[in-house]
Amino acid sequence: MTHKKLLPLALMLAMLPAGRVLAGTTAAVPLADPQSVASTQAPAMEVQSSDCSHGFLSRFAAAYREDAQPADPNAPAAKRRAMDAPLDSPPFPSSEWQLGGVPAPIGVPDTNSTYPLEKALGCTALGQWMQRNRIEMFGWVTPSGNLSTSSKSNAPLSYNTRANRLEFDQFVFNLTRVEDTVQTDHLDWGFDISNLYGYDYHYTIMKGVFSNQLLNNPSSNEPQNGKLYGDDPMLFYADLYIPWVAQGMVVRVGRWLSLPDIEAQFSPQNYLMTHSILYTVDPYTQMGVMTTTRLNQQWTLQVGVNASNDTAVWNPGARPTLQACVRWVSVDNNDMLYPCVNSLNHSDYNYNNVQMYVMTWGHRFNERVHILTEAYRMFGRNVPGFGPGGIPGEPGTSALPGYASAFGVVNYLNIELDAKNMLSIRNEFYNDENGQRTGYATRYSSHTVGITHWVSQDLEIQPELRYEKSYDVDAYDNGRKDYQAVALLDAIIHF
Repeated sequence: MTHKKLLPLALMLAMLPAGRVLAGTTAAVPLADPQSVASTQAPAMEVQSSDCSHGFLSRFAAAYREDAQPADPNAPAAKRRAMDAPLDSPPFPSSEWQLGGVPAPIGVPDTNSTYPLEKALGCTALGQWMQRNRIEMFGWVTPSGNLSTSSKSNAPLSYNTRANRLEFDQFVFNLTRVEDTVQTDHLDWGFDISNLYGYDYHYTIMKGVFSNQLLNNPSSNEPQNGKLYGDDPMLFYADLYIPWVAQGMVVRVGRWLSLPDIEAQFSPQNYLMTHSILYTVDPYTQMGVMTTTRLNQQWTLQVGVNASNDTAVWNPGARPTLQACVRWVSVDNNDMLYPCVNSLNHSDYNYNNVQMYVMTWGHRFNERVHILTEAYRMFGRNVPGFGPGGIPGEPGTSALPGYASAFGVVNYLNIELDAKNMLSIRNEFYNDENGQRTGYATRYSSHTVGITHWVSQDLEIQPELRYEKSYDVDAYDNGRKDYQAVALLDAIIHF
């Protein structure tokens, strides 16, 4: 186990060269003696990421230097046939109102940045082939650390469940092609293959997709069962864009992220480092077929069928499940409503087969301040262990199956401080009515404040403070306390 404990520290040490590259771009330059300037040869030009006379590693380092420079304020905006972007990104994680199931709302151009790996590959045959075919390759690494009043476990806080330690959260590699939904004269296609390795796989795993590493590896010494670090091919899907259905339809086949949540599994897509309790215990991914249809600039309809929450279509636990959402955006672009039936079937509980109804509301006060509020109700039928009887205070100990439900609401207040800094304040209430989602039948509240600082487009730093409480039983530190306070810090290093 020693080598696993050293992994987060080794990862941080390995990232020091990138930090030095970024720091070198802003270091103070001493004033030179005018006479010595005249007699000194001009310094050699810095390597450029597009200079094919230099090697891959030199171009890779040059890309980090270039990305640390201020963006060109006069760069032309990409063409779009959607409403203007309501938000600034950076510093917010996205410039668009939330919409799952597509890379971006239909009519919005590809919003992915070009990161150092792609730039460095530009001189290679592979890189040039990818550019011609609009295929992108990028990813990130997220190390973190936390200090907690708990000593055994930070749960239900996620994903930093292990208390008072450095953590290797996630290493994510993406290979993707984003369909062009701005044009309306031809079919187009896209795909995404995204692989996650790290501690966060404990939360993202799908039954039937390398799930033995989690489900068949009990661990008595850790807050979570399963191998300490694991691998999850989080996304694998193909998209077909059909411009002639209404104002454009995207048909997706494969595994996708659950549609309605404010939060997401991937670090760069979140306002805060940690996740709400509401998000931690809800479904994460589905596999099946999903359609997203733009009716007009304000209305979008989504309908799909999947194999039930977090369950592969080939797994015996698969159950045909309806997923349906509608998104509305006001004419002034200041309000967004996104009601979803995230999962609906008539089957009994099986793995994570819960019925779930969600509503998200976004409101923009001005260019710098907006809120996002999400509420859901979910329940399972005939959940094993949740019938009458059982040991008082110990959920799931009945000999009979029964009904188990939960309700939650979370609000984000997001403030743009400047072009590189964002403040987010999150407050939530969660009621695990039967204890089936968190292991404790209690009401919770959590209160979080955090800052995202963009050093460059390739490096984000996120400090955070969080306080939470359980009101009916001691639900923190493995049932030892009714509260928890945690200070956390992570870094998102893009490549």
